[in-house]
Amino acid sequence: MNRLVAGFSRLGLSFWGSCVLEVRGRTSGELRRTPVNVLPLDGDRYLVAPRGNTQWVRNLRAAGEGELLLGGKRERFRATEVADADREPILRAYLRRWKWEVGKFFAGVGPDSTVEELARIAPDHPVFRIETL
Repeated sequence: MNRLVAGFSRLGLSFWGSCVLEVRGRTSGELRRTPVNVLPLDGDRYLVAPRGNTQWVRNLRAAGEGELLLGGKRERFRATEVADADREPILRAYLRRWKWEVGKFFAGVGPDSTVEELARIAPDHPVFRIETL
C-alpha cells in the first residue's frame, strides 16, 4: 500500500491527504522518504505515526523539520510533537478518516472508542503538529 500511495503522490495525486514526507536521516544525513497522511483539524495540520516510533518519527524528532511532497510541489515545514495528554482528539479524528487503512495498528481502538481507550494508546502513536515555513 505504501508504494502505491507514494507512486500516486509522486504523480501529484493525493488520497484523502496522502503525500510523501521527506526528512533528513538523523545519523546518515541522507534524505529519507515515506508516505504519510496529513490530518487537517481545527485550523492545524498533523502527522500521526500509526505504526509507532518508526524511523521517520525518530528522524523528524531529530531534524525538527521536513518537507511534504505531492507531485512537483514541495512544502517545507516545522514539526512540534504533541504531548501524549493532548493526542486524544487528534487520534480520534485520524481514525475517523483512515481507520480502514491503518486501524490494525491501533490495538482495536477506533474513532468511537472511549477517551480512556484513546488515552491508553496515545503514547504508542507519536503526533506532530506541522507549520509551513
